[in-house]
Amino acid sequence: MTKLSVNINKVATLRNARGGNVPDVLKAAVDCERFGAQGITVHPRPDERHIRYADVRALKPILTTEFNIEGNPVASFRDLVLEVRPTQVTLVPDAENVLTSNAGWDTRRNLPYLKEVCKLFKDAGIRVSIFIDPVVEMIQYAAETGCDRVELYTEAYAAGYARNREEAIAPYYAAACEAVRLGLGLNAGHDLSLENLWYFHRIIPGLEEVSIGHALISDALWLGLEQTIAAYLGELK
Repeated sequence: MTKLSVNINKVATLRNARGGNVPDVLKAAVDCERFGAQGITVHPRPDERHIRYADVRALKPILTTEFNIEGNPVASFRDLVLEVRPTQVTLVPDAENVLTSNAGWDTRRNLPYLKEVCKLFKDAGIRVSIFIDPVVEMIQYAAETGCDRVELYTEAYAAGYARNREEAIAPYYAAACEAVRLGLGLNAGHDLSLENLWYFHRIIPGLEEVSIGHALISDALWLGLEQTIAAYLGELK
């Protein structure tokens, strides 16, 4: 079964809107695990506009499932990851001023840099995943970095799903097949939802983990967190 990792950034965004500690980010993470999520994802940015570095440090000792920290490996991020030692680090090339992640790595152009970063984290015993567009060539160069997995950036699939789901998923299927051929683990995330998750999971080979935040937390406003996580896990059966 493909694992569900819940991205709790949006819980932190709501908390930060008013200050204080409501909603409680740590409690939300523990409850996600209690309701069946097999992982927790956070994406701390240097401006700490949602998840704060202090949240990341506080989460590590209380989590019992896989902990995935994603972000651009700037110096402060590297230091945080090496201090916390999560199960997995996902390298994302997001600029400081973007609202949300909007592109995968150009693994060809950034190959020497990504090799360096992958070695740094792998030497510390941390599994490394690279956030990547569904392009076969990018998968091939990712395999040369020494990473363990790639995470397919699924915004384009989600955007095209309603119009033509077969067309939307075609590049993801090709990229996934190449990742499997090269022995890379396969994750996926960004704009996956109850509308489009089941089809993606059914078609894509070797899918080990999906990371879902915005849609899942939004659904929880109507369904409640426990029922929402159960619904997403149902899509992954």
